[in-house]
Amino acid sequence: MATRPDFGHLLHPVTLKKLARDWLREDTPGFDYGGFVVGEREELAVLLCKSPGVLAGAPFFDAIFNELGCTVEWSHPDGTWLEPIARVASVRGKVRHLLLGERVALNCLARCSGIATSAQKVADLAKVAKWHGQVAGTRKTTPGFRLVEKYAMLVGGCSTHRYDLSSLVMLKDNHIWSAGNITQAVEDARVVAGFSLKIEVECRSLEEAREAARAGADIVMLDNFKPQEVHTEAQALKDEFPQLTVEASGGITEENVTRFFGPHVDVVSLGSITQAYKAVDFSLKITRKYKEEAVSNMNNNNSGPVGGVTEVAPVASPTAPPSLPETPETPGRRNFAF
Repeated sequence: MATRPDFGHLLHPVTLKKLARDWLREDTPGFDYGGFVVGEREELAVLLCKSPGVLAGAPFFDAIFNELGCTVEWSHPDGTWLEPIARVASVRGKVRHLLLGERVALNCLARCSGIATSAQKVADLAKVAKWHGQVAGTRKTTPGFRLVEKYAMLVGGCSTHRYDLSSLVMLKDNHIWSAGNITQAVEDARVVAGFSLKIEVECRSLEEAREAARAGADIVMLDNFKPQEVHTEAQALKDEFPQLTVEASGGITEENVTRFFGPHVDVVSLGSITQAYKAVDFSLKITRKYKEEAVSNMNNNNSGPVGGVTEVAPVASPTAPPSLPETPETPGRRNFAF
């Protein structure tokens, strides 16, 4: 069995920390009223998956709870297909900190896993078709959430396409109209892109694609072409420009993507991966029914479903952090630091 790549190694720890802090601040900009109610006793929470899908987003989930001093123990790595109801992870920490991170972490995990599930579906279609090219997402992502969404595409098996405007020069219709023509736009772009950045041109006809290729574009996008038109025009381009990369995009969905796979098409991109996905349903339950030792024993013994939850053997448990001493309180006075 091939080793699954760990895409978490792409993520800068400082970036993860900043994202987690920003998300937590957004969710609790003032008093934590619920935290006042529950206090700071140590608790164990179980992460459950309640709908089928690809697990994705563990590094972001970890970063959120790490900021709150909690520890996460995963039973499955990112990229695993989950069937409900499955026990996915356990989180240990002060109860008010578990609840501070709960919704933020679940929102992130649900969306990341939903995109990964969408990406895997179209990537699997390409594998079944034995197509040589790459299925890619687009830059149609959620502001402030792009890193998560691009990460999810990779977990699902798709290419991310360009990460941002600085990753690839893409000249679209508005650029070309403003520059005057395709040739001028490509020549101007090459001055600043140099040798290190590729240039892609969005084209509406074979004539525009030929002009882009002659001007020195590395990639041409056949935008909003019908499937048969894509294959005809792509073959004509490859005959004349064998090194040219041909991308098909526009109006492509999970339902019709296979019609764009062909021997002369190198990339098929679709925005629906990040715009039409269904989030995977997760919940985080603080439980007193199982002490941590009991949960570990059940997992190690592979005892099967308990209470409707599929138990799986987790990875080796990290050393439990020492319990912090109780904050002294004056009798009859509440601790408003909670």
